[in-house]
Amino acid sequence: MINDSLKYVFNLIILVLIQVLIINNIPLSWFINPFIYISFIITLPLFIPGWFLLILGFVTGLIIDISCNTPGMHTSATLVMSFIRPYFLNSIIPREDHQSTAQPVPSVFGMGWFMKYALVMTLSHHLVLFFIEEFSFSNFFSTLFKVVLSSVISLLLIFIVQMFSGTKTKIR
Repeated sequence: MINDSLKYVFNLIILVLIQVLIINNIPLSWFINPFIYISFIITLPLFIPGWFLLILGFVTGLIIDISCNTPGMHTSATLVMSFIRPYFLNSIIPREDHQSTAQPVPSVFGMGWFMKYALVMTLSHHLVLFFIEEFSFSNFFSTLFKVVLSSVISLLLIFIVQMFSGTKTKIR
C-alpha cells in the first residue's frame, strides 16, 4: 500500500516535471498544446474513491496552474475529467472483468480499450481547458480544431509513456 502510494506520488512528480520543464517549453503552434500530466489521473486504480479522485484532480490541476501561471484553468479541466472518469469506467468495464487493484492501462485491458478510454478522458479535459482559455464561442471552430489537434498529440505522448511503464499483467 505504501509502495503503491509512493509510486503514484513519484509518477505525478515526473509527469509534472516533464510537462512544465520540457513540453511547455517546446514551441509547437497555437493549435497544438499537448498535456501529458493528465495521464496521472487516467491511470489511477479503478476503485479509487470518488472524493479522493476529485482531490487528486484538484491538486494535480492546481500544481500545473501554479507552474504555468494559468489561474484555475487546469484545475477546472482536471476536476471535470476526474468527475466523469468513474462514470465512464463503469460504462465500459464489466464488473467481472477486473480486479480491485487493476489500473486502466493498455497492459491490463488492451490497447484498443485504452485508446477509447484515454480518448474520452483527454477530449473532456481539453474541451474544458481550451474553452475556458478562449472564454468565448466566437472562435468555436478554431478552438475545436485546437482541442482535436492537442488531443491527438497528447494521446500520442500518453501512449508513449504507457509503452515504457512497468505494468506487465494482462487480464484480457
